Amino acid sequence: MSDDAASAAAFTDLVLEVFRLNGALIAAGDALTRDLGLTSARWQVLGAVALAGRPLTVAGAARAMGLTRQAVRRVVADLAAGGLVALAPNPDHRRADLVVLTSAGRAAYAAAGARQAAWAVRIGGSCGPCDVAGAASLLRRLRAALERDQGAGVQEASVPEEPS
Repeated sequence: MSDDAASAAAFTDLVLEVFRLNGALIAAGDALTRDLGLTSARWQVLGAVALAGRPLTVAGAARAMGLTRQAVRRVVADLAAGGLVALAPNPDHRRADLVVLTSAGRAAYAAAGARQAAWAVRIGGSCGPCDVAGAASLLRRLRAALERDQGAGVQEASVPEEPS
């Protein structure tokens, strides 16, 4: 097997494992926050606004999370219906309201964060901080490479022609 083929196979294996991990993380987040009236998606949107330290537009929250505006808009509507966020007028753009955490939203986010901290010690501790930090660094580099490809307009990888 060539080095390129070995790299491609290893990368594909990593991608498939990340997909599985994503599903497991969503299920764990849902279970961790279910009684708080949150899902992983709701928790993620609350986190985007909380971590920004200021109200965000739906588009701003979507950019921060790497999601589509449509997906975030739907979650924001659910959060607003549950009283966890409110929509406020945006002085910079009449049609793009700002998503603001309510006191109930801040409390739910804080409670979820406290649970997540204990969960992170339990799950992350099984791998050790150096392994986890190395994995996070690798994932950041791969995300940056993917974003560069998207920014360059690369639609698909070139497929080498098969020898005849």
